[in-house]
Amino acid sequence: MAQAAAVAAVPLAGGRARAARAVLDQVVLPGEELLLPEQEDAEGLGGAGERPLRLNAGVRSRTRVVCGPGLRRCGDRLLVTKCGRLRHKEPSGGGGGGVYWVDSQQKRYVPVGGDHVIGIVTAKSGDIFKVDVGGSEPASLSYLAFEGATKRNRPNVQVGDLIYGQFVVANKDMEPEMVCIDSCGRANGMGVIGQDGLLFKVTLGLIRKLLAPDCEILQEVGKLYPLEIVFGMNGRIWVKAKTIQQTLILANILEACEHMTADQRKQIFSRKQGHPPS
Repeated sequence: MAQAAAVAAVPLAGGRARAARAVLDQVVLPGEELLLPEQEDAEGLGGAGERPLRLNAGVRSRTRVVCGPGLRRCGDRLLVTKCGRLRHKEPSGGGGGGVYWVDSQQKRYVPVGGDHVIGIVTAKSGDIFKVDVGGSEPASLSYLAFEGATKRNRPNVQVGDLIYGQFVVANKDMEPEMVCIDSCGRANGMGVIGQDGLLFKVTLGLIRKLLAPDCEILQEVGKLYPLEIVFGMNGRIWVKAKTIQQTLILANILEACEHMTADQRKQIFSRKQGHPPS
Protein backbone atom coordinates (compact mmCIF):
# COMPACT_ATOMS: atom_id res chain seq x y z
CA MET A 1 0.00 0.00 0.00
CA ALA A 2 2.84 2.41 0.83
CA GLN A 3 4.51 1.73 -2.54
CA ALA A 4 1.23 2.31 -4.39
CA ALA A 5 0.66 5.59 -2.56
CA ALA A 6 4.19 6.73 -3.39
CA VAL A 7 3.78 5.90 -7.08
CA ALA A 8 0.39 7.61 -7.24
CA ALA A 9 1.78 10.75 -5.69
CA VAL A 10 4.56 11.15 -8.29
CA PRO A 11 2.50 13.23 -10.77
CA LEU A 12 1.43 15.59 -7.98
CA ALA A 13 4.87 16.02 -6.52
CA GLY A 14 6.47 16.64 -9.91
CA GLY A 15 3.95 19.36 -10.72
CA ARG A 16 3.76 18.26 -14.37
CA ALA A 17 0.43 18.56 -16.13
CA ARG A 18 -0.91 15.68 -18.20
CA ALA A 19 -2.83 15.84 -21.45
CA ALA A 20 -6.54 15.23 -20.90
CA ARG A 21 -6.87 13.15 -24.07
CA ALA A 22 -4.09 10.85 -22.91
CA VAL A 23 -5.73 10.02 -19.56
CA LEU A 24 -9.35 9.54 -20.66
CA ASP A 25 -10.96 6.61 -18.79
CA GLN A 26 -7.91 6.53 -16.48
CA VAL A 27 -7.71 7.37 -12.78
CA VAL A 28 -6.85 10.97 -11.93
CA LEU A 29 -6.04 12.34 -8.48
CA PRO A 30 -7.01 15.58 -6.73
CA GLY A 31 -4.54 18.37 -7.42
CA GLU A 32 -3.52 17.23 -10.88
CA GLU A 33 -3.51 19.78 -13.69
CA LEU A 34 -4.93 18.75 -17.04
CA LEU A 35 -4.02 20.13 -20.45
CA LEU A 36 -6.66 20.49 -23.15
CA PRO A 37 -5.86 20.10 -26.87
CA GLU A 38 -5.04 23.28 -28.76
CA GLN A 39 -7.90 24.00 -31.14
CA GLU A 40 -6.64 27.13 -32.85
CA ASP A 41 -3.36 28.95 -33.35
CA ALA A 42 -4.43 32.02 -31.39
CA GLU A 43 -1.12 32.66 -29.66
CA GLY A 44 1.30 31.55 -32.36
CA LEU A 45 2.15 28.26 -30.66
CA GLY A 46 2.06 26.28 -33.88
CA GLY A 47 -1.32 24.71 -33.25
CA ALA A 48 0.14 21.26 -32.61
CA GLY A 49 0.88 21.50 -28.92
CA GLU A 50 -1.25 21.52 -25.82
CA ARG A 51 -1.78 24.25 -23.26
CA PRO A 52 -3.77 24.70 -20.07
CA LEU A 53 -7.34 25.88 -20.49
CA ARG A 54 -7.18 29.69 -20.67
CA LEU A 55 -10.28 31.63 -19.70
CA ASN A 56 -8.74 35.10 -20.03
CA ALA A 57 -7.17 34.73 -23.44
CA GLY A 58 -7.28 37.80 -25.66
CA VAL A 59 -8.73 35.89 -28.61
CA ARG A 60 -12.09 34.24 -28.14
CA SER A 61 -11.93 30.49 -28.66
CA ARG A 62 -14.16 28.85 -31.24
CA THR A 63 -14.59 25.79 -29.02
CA ARG A 64 -16.48 25.52 -25.74
CA VAL A 65 -15.23 23.31 -22.93
CA VAL A 66 -17.53 22.55 -19.99
CA CYS A 67 -16.10 21.34 -16.68
CA GLY A 68 -18.34 18.85 -14.92
CA PRO A 69 -18.17 17.36 -11.42
CA GLY A 70 -14.66 16.63 -10.18
CA LEU A 71 -13.00 19.45 -12.12
CA ARG A 72 -12.45 23.09 -11.26
CA ARG A 73 -11.30 26.13 -13.18
CA CYS A 74 -8.55 27.93 -11.28
CA GLY A 75 -7.40 30.97 -13.18
CA ASP A 76 -6.21 29.67 -16.54
CA ARG A 77 -5.83 26.09 -15.30
CA LEU A 78 -8.04 23.03 -15.11
CA LEU A 79 -7.60 21.19 -11.81
CA VAL A 80 -8.86 17.82 -10.61
CA THR A 81 -10.78 17.93 -7.29
CA LYS A 82 -11.96 14.29 -7.00
CA CYS A 83 -10.35 10.91 -7.34
CA GLY A 84 -11.90 8.89 -10.16
CA ARG A 85 -11.85 8.20 -13.88
CA LEU A 86 -11.73 11.09 -16.32
CA ARG A 87 -14.61 11.06 -18.80
CA HIS A 88 -15.30 13.13 -21.90
CA LYS A 89 -18.38 13.70 -24.07
CA GLU A 90 -18.05 15.21 -27.52
CA PRO A 91 -20.44 18.02 -28.44
CA SER A 92 -23.36 17.11 -30.69
CA GLY A 93 -22.15 19.35 -33.48
CA GLY A 94 -18.54 18.19 -33.34
CA GLY A 95 -15.67 20.62 -33.69
CA GLY A 96 -13.83 19.86 -30.46
CA GLY A 97 -14.50 20.95 -26.90
CA GLY A 98 -17.28 19.09 -25.12
CA VAL A 99 -17.75 18.14 -21.49
CA TYR A 100 -15.06 16.77 -19.18
CA TRP A 101 -15.86 15.29 -15.77
CA VAL A 102 -14.52 12.84 -13.19
CA ASP A 103 -16.56 9.70 -12.64
CA SER A 104 -16.17 8.89 -8.94
CA GLN A 105 -17.97 6.51 -6.58
CA GLN A 106 -18.88 8.91 -3.80
CA LYS A 107 -21.68 8.15 -1.36
CA ARG A 108 -22.93 11.62 -0.45
CA TYR A 109 -24.61 13.68 -3.13
CA VAL A 110 -23.31 17.19 -3.74
CA PRO A 111 -25.85 19.44 -5.51
CA VAL A 112 -24.87 20.52 -9.02
CA GLY A 113 -26.63 23.20 -11.02
CA GLY A 114 -28.91 21.73 -13.67
CA ASP A 115 -29.19 18.29 -12.04
CA HIS A 116 -32.66 16.74 -11.95
CA VAL A 117 -33.27 15.24 -8.50
CA ILE A 118 -35.99 13.64 -6.40
CA GLY A 119 -36.60 15.38 -3.09
CA ILE A 120 -38.88 14.97 -0.08
CA VAL A 121 -40.72 18.00 1.29
CA THR A 122 -39.80 18.26 4.96
CA ALA A 123 -41.19 21.65 5.99
CA LYS A 124 -43.00 24.75 4.80
CA SER A 125 -41.69 28.14 5.84
CA GLY A 126 -43.83 31.00 4.54
CA ASP A 127 -43.72 30.85 0.75
CA ILE A 128 -40.77 28.47 0.67
CA PHE A 129 -40.75 24.67 0.89
CA LYS A 130 -37.76 22.89 2.40
CA VAL A 131 -36.82 19.81 0.38
CA ASP A 132 -34.51 17.00 1.45
CA VAL A 133 -32.34 16.04 -1.54
CA GLY A 134 -29.76 13.95 0.30
CA GLY A 135 -27.15 16.70 0.47
CA SER A 136 -25.54 18.43 3.43
CA GLU A 137 -28.49 20.85 3.74
CA PRO A 138 -32.06 20.99 2.43
CA ALA A 139 -32.90 22.83 -0.76
CA SER A 140 -35.43 25.64 -1.00
CA LEU A 141 -38.37 25.53 -3.40
CA SER A 142 -40.66 28.52 -3.97
CA TYR A 143 -44.38 27.95 -4.46
CA LEU A 144 -44.06 30.10 -7.62
CA ALA A 145 -41.58 27.61 -9.13
CA PHE A 146 -44.40 25.44 -10.51
CA GLU A 147 -46.13 25.63 -13.86
CA GLY A 148 -49.14 27.95 -13.72
CA ALA A 149 -48.54 28.91 -10.08
CA THR A 150 -49.55 32.40 -8.96
CA LYS A 151 -50.21 34.10 -5.63
CA ARG A 152 -53.85 33.03 -5.84
CA ASN A 153 -53.34 29.69 -7.56
CA ARG A 154 -50.88 27.93 -5.28
CA PRO A 155 -49.72 24.37 -5.92
CA ASN A 156 -51.04 21.61 -3.69
CA VAL A 157 -47.80 20.56 -1.99
CA GLN A 158 -47.83 18.93 1.44
CA VAL A 159 -45.08 17.87 3.84
CA GLY A 160 -43.96 14.37 2.88
CA ASP A 161 -44.66 14.75 -0.85
CA LEU A 162 -42.07 13.66 -3.40
CA ILE A 163 -40.83 16.41 -5.69
CA TYR A 164 -39.04 15.97 -9.01
CA GLY A 165 -37.20 19.15 -9.99
CA GLN A 166 -33.90 20.64 -10.99
CA PHE A 167 -31.32 22.90 -9.35
CA VAL A 168 -30.96 26.49 -10.52
CA VAL A 169 -28.62 27.50 -7.69
CA ALA A 170 -26.06 25.05 -6.33
CA ASN A 171 -22.71 26.13 -4.96
CA LYS A 172 -20.80 25.83 -1.73
CA ASP A 173 -21.55 29.39 -0.59
CA MET A 174 -25.34 29.46 -1.07
CA GLU A 175 -28.35 27.38 -0.15
CA PRO A 176 -29.42 25.07 -3.01
CA GLU A 177 -32.51 26.28 -4.84
CA MET A 178 -34.86 24.06 -6.84
CA VAL A 179 -37.53 24.74 -9.44
CA CYS A 180 -40.14 22.53 -11.10
CA ILE A 181 -40.25 24.40 -14.42
CA ASP A 182 -37.86 24.67 -17.34
CA SER A 183 -36.58 27.85 -18.98
CA CYS A 184 -39.87 28.20 -20.88
CA GLY A 185 -42.00 28.01 -17.73
CA ARG A 186 -43.27 24.49 -18.52
CA ALA A 187 -43.30 21.60 -16.06
CA ASN A 188 -41.82 19.19 -18.62
CA GLY A 189 -42.43 16.21 -16.34
CA MET A 190 -41.36 17.95 -13.13
CA GLY A 191 -43.51 18.58 -10.08
CA VAL A 192 -45.16 16.46 -7.39
CA ILE A 193 -44.79 12.70 -7.93
CA GLY A 194 -47.84 10.49 -7.38
CA GLN A 195 -48.61 8.99 -3.98
CA ASP A 196 -48.30 5.38 -5.14
CA GLY A 197 -45.08 3.70 -6.15
CA LEU A 198 -41.80 2.92 -4.39
CA LEU A 199 -38.90 5.24 -3.68
CA PHE A 200 -35.51 3.64 -3.07
CA LYS A 201 -31.91 4.77 -3.03
CA VAL A 202 -29.01 3.46 -5.16
CA THR A 203 -25.43 4.56 -5.70
CA LEU A 204 -24.65 7.65 -7.74
CA GLY A 205 -22.63 5.50 -10.14
CA LEU A 206 -25.65 3.33 -10.93
CA ILE A 207 -27.77 6.40 -11.69
CA ARG A 208 -25.21 7.65 -14.20
CA LYS A 209 -25.02 4.18 -15.70
CA LEU A 210 -28.81 3.94 -16.12
CA LEU A 211 -29.05 7.39 -17.68
CA ALA A 212 -26.27 6.76 -20.21
CA PRO A 213 -27.52 6.91 -23.83
CA ASP A 214 -26.16 3.43 -24.62
CA CYS A 215 -27.64 1.74 -21.52
CA GLU A 216 -29.64 -1.39 -22.38
CA ILE A 217 -30.94 -2.05 -18.85
CA LEU A 218 -33.98 0.23 -19.15
CA GLN A 219 -35.01 -1.32 -22.46
CA GLU A 220 -34.82 -4.80 -20.91
CA VAL A 221 -36.71 -3.69 -17.78
CA GLY A 222 -39.45 -2.09 -19.88
CA LYS A 223 -40.13 -5.45 -21.58
CA LEU A 224 -40.97 -7.12 -18.25
CA TYR A 225 -43.90 -5.04 -17.00
CA PRO A 226 -45.58 -1.73 -17.87
CA LEU A 227 -44.07 0.81 -15.49
CA GLU A 228 -43.52 4.44 -14.59
CA ILE A 229 -40.05 5.37 -13.46
CA VAL A 230 -38.26 8.56 -12.38
CA PHE A 231 -34.50 8.90 -11.90
CA GLY A 232 -32.86 11.49 -9.66
CA MET A 233 -29.20 12.37 -10.01
CA ASN A 234 -29.05 12.34 -6.21
CA GLY A 235 -29.25 8.53 -6.19
CA ARG A 236 -33.02 8.15 -5.79
CA ILE A 237 -35.33 6.15 -8.04
CA TRP A 238 -39.14 6.15 -7.99
CA VAL A 239 -40.84 3.24 -9.75
CA LYS A 240 -44.46 2.18 -10.09
CA ALA A 241 -45.95 -0.91 -11.75
CA LYS A 242 -49.46 -2.38 -11.88
CA THR A 243 -49.06 -4.40 -8.67
CA ILE A 244 -46.94 -4.15 -5.55
CA GLN A 245 -45.22 -7.44 -6.42
CA GLN A 246 -44.17 -6.18 -9.84
CA THR A 247 -42.95 -2.92 -8.32
CA LEU A 248 -40.75 -4.78 -5.81
CA ILE A 249 -39.38 -7.06 -8.52
CA LEU A 250 -38.39 -4.08 -10.68
CA ALA A 251 -36.75 -2.33 -7.72
CA ASN A 252 -34.72 -5.42 -6.82
CA ILE A 253 -33.60 -5.90 -10.43
CA LEU A 254 -32.45 -2.28 -10.76
CA GLU A 255 -30.50 -2.46 -7.49
CA ALA A 256 -28.79 -5.71 -8.53
CA CYS A 257 -27.89 -4.54 -12.06
CA GLU A 258 -24.97 -2.44 -10.81
CA HIS A 259 -22.71 -5.46 -10.25
CA MET A 260 -24.09 -7.77 -12.98
CA THR A 261 -22.57 -8.59 -16.32
CA ALA A 262 -24.59 -8.48 -19.53
CA ASP A 263 -24.92 -12.29 -19.57
CA GLN A 264 -26.17 -12.39 -15.98
CA ARG A 265 -28.79 -9.75 -16.77
CA LYS A 266 -30.00 -11.71 -19.79
CA GLN A 267 -30.44 -14.82 -17.66
CA ILE A 268 -32.51 -12.95 -15.07
CA PHE A 269 -34.71 -11.20 -17.65
CA SER A 270 -35.23 -14.47 -19.55
CA ARG A 271 -36.23 -16.21 -16.33
CA LYS A 272 -38.73 -13.47 -15.46
CA GLN A 273 -40.22 -13.52 -18.93
CA GLY A 274 -40.66 -17.28 -18.76
CA HIS A 275 -38.18 -18.10 -21.50
CA PRO A 276 -35.00 -20.14 -20.97
CA PRO A 277 -31.79 -18.20 -21.52
CA SER A 278 -30.22 -18.76 -24.91
